Amino acid sequence: MQSSKVRHALPRFLFPKGCPGGAAADFHVNNLPYGVFKPKGGDARIGVAVGDKVLDLRVLVANGLLPDKCGLSDSALNNFMASGKAKWQEVRHELQKTLLSDENPKNLSACGRLEEAIHASNAVEMLLPANIGDYTDFYASREHATNVGKMFRPTQDPLLPNWLHIPVGYHGRASTVVVSGTPVRRPKGQQVVKGQDAGPPFFGPEKLLDIELEMGCFVGPGNELGESIPLDKAEDHIFGLVVFNDWSARSIQKWEYVPLGPFLGKNFLSTVSPWVVTLDALEPFRTATPEQGAGGDPKPLPYLTQAPESKQTWDIKLDVEFQAPEMSAPETVARSNLKWMYWSLAQQLTHHCVNGCKMNPGDLLGTGTISGPEPENRGSFLELCWRGEKEIKIDGGKIVRKFLQDGDKINLRGFCDDGNGTRVGFGECSGVILPSN
Repeated sequence: MQSSKVRHALPRFLFPKGCPGGAAADFHVNNLPYGVFKPKGGDARIGVAVGDKVLDLRVLVANGLLPDKCGLSDSALNNFMASGKAKWQEVRHELQKTLLSDENPKNLSACGRLEEAIHASNAVEMLLPANIGDYTDFYASREHATNVGKMFRPTQDPLLPNWLHIPVGYHGRASTVVVSGTPVRRPKGQQVVKGQDAGPPFFGPEKLLDIELEMGCFVGPGNELGESIPLDKAEDHIFGLVVFNDWSARSIQKWEYVPLGPFLGKNFLSTVSPWVVTLDALEPFRTATPEQGAGGDPKPLPYLTQAPESKQTWDIKLDVEFQAPEMSAPETVARSNLKWMYWSLAQQLTHHCVNGCKMNPGDLLGTGTISGPEPENRGSFLELCWRGEKEIKIDGGKIVRKFLQDGDKINLRGFCDDGNGTRVGFGECSGVILPSN
């Protein structure tokens, strides 16, 4: 791992007073996440976050400062995602070692392109990072699946028979994936009165609106139809990660999920953070997934078996921030971590296409709710209130919730932090609940 001092640096020619505070501290030179933004009066283009500024890659390509013909001049990241690991590393090296290096005589300041290529982050509109053709959501956290099983099947094994054998997932709705800051309109649908699980249903606004604290990954190079991606090559097909909130309508979901699973309770909105953090930026925080096949658990089949001592996940801390309209500041109501997730993102991708399913650049995979071993690590209100049996007390008990009310704001944050000043962050993944229309 590089030293904390180097990893947390920002170019002095851009930041003579040092690193900005707040969310801008997430985006130093060894993070350099990619996103899509629209400057005032301009059109969509690809950028990189540097502190509280956005670096315009289209300008750099046009001036011969970054490679052409790999998608950096586009209005979405799909073609750059498709260009592959070698090209991603080439561009990252050029940004870090040349254009954003104080010591390099060919940096942005020296070449006279600084003003043209830099935008203030608070003066641009962030857009979805990619054109998302397909979106799949998994159910990969053992703690979350166990909690849900205990709530809804208290007399049975909380994990269904297939759960320890496959990364369970379902195909979501790509058209309703939105970027952070987009309001959340309370959905309407069929529900049943509590205690009358067999119906008849009524139609109305969702009563039990919830979040799901997740992470997502964007697929880079895809595979051909009929071919699969082996586990040891899967990360070469992952461009980067985002924080992800799969908003959930629990009443609608409960009525509809048998026999075919999630539908209207899940497809009304999902929110992603706008900046995609690459696996190269996350490399110093790589760690092992929970042990599989231990304590009497079945071992995964060979195509899903991780190599001995492999580290297929990252120590990414995840926070759920809640703010009611009457609160002056948000309060953290849950803390989780990607490292607790049982099935890795590589396993999810490999299983997804083991049958020859074609994956395309820009496809999005969600992890499913990420919960941990303690009550404060639960990644949904369903778990925090334990299916409505407990109250979630906020702001010293002045505010009580079980599920979300109109006007509530949720912000999910993800970051890696070694405790010594080394930090890589993802920015915000937020939404405010609007009344049903």
